[in-house]
Amino acid sequence: MLRFVLDTNVVLDLFHWANTDAIPLMHALESGHISCLADARTLDELQRVLTYPQLKLTPAMQAARWAQYTRHVTHCPAGEAPTLPRCRDRDDQKFLELAARAQADVLVSKDKALLKLRGRTRLPFRILTPAAACALLVPGSAMDAAAQSPA
Repeated sequence: MLRFVLDTNVVLDLFHWANTDAIPLMHALESGHISCLADARTLDELQRVLTYPQLKLTPAMQAARWAQYTRHVTHCPAGEAPTLPRCRDRDDQKFLELAARAQADVLVSKDKALLKLRGRTRLPFRILTPAAACALLVPGSAMDAAAQSPA
């Protein structure tokens, strides 16, 4: 099973906007083909973002989005992350740290500052856009084969 960290915008694409580009991720999450990793800091950010006026969510809608997402999440305890490159957007550093600490396979993001780190440094996980992450879910992909092979 692939281990994914989803940044907050991707979570919103899945559970609020119902972005069609993210449908394969939602199916993989619901079917148990991928696990979604989160920690207190990433969950705190999501709770805060769900209250933003531009989302126009009532408290009941906020609670529903929260419940939909968190039922799919594997909570990772806080801890020390290995030495990582610094993301230009300090608010996104927590996603890098979580992916490294939790031994994620993929960090899924649309954030330009995170995506700029791809290929510039060696990370123990891949940073992918939602579309590229969805492509990994196609049977026979290189990442799919690696996830299926015995350790």
